[in-house]
Amino acid sequence: MHDDDELKKLRWRCRRGMRELDQLLGRWLERAWRQSPTHERAVFLRLLDTEDDTLWRWFLGHEVSEDVEIAALVERIRNLPA
Repeated sequence: MHDDDELKKLRWRCRRGMRELDQLLGRWLERAWRQSPTHERAVFLRLLDTEDDTLWRWFLGHEVSEDVEIAALVERIRNLPA
């Protein structure tokens, strides 16, 4: 898949209907996706398959994913500067 087409599809998947989640996910996509290794990209895709309410609890720090790779990525996304 062409990189620009893939990014368009991923931008759409990052739109969650909650501004805060949209910003967090979109920020990582724009800043880190292109230079991320294939494995980290796969973790991000798994993260996008998660329900919004669960994502919100993870990003607020109220819960932590049992998947250590997702938990680590959530922390990296949370720590990206605004």
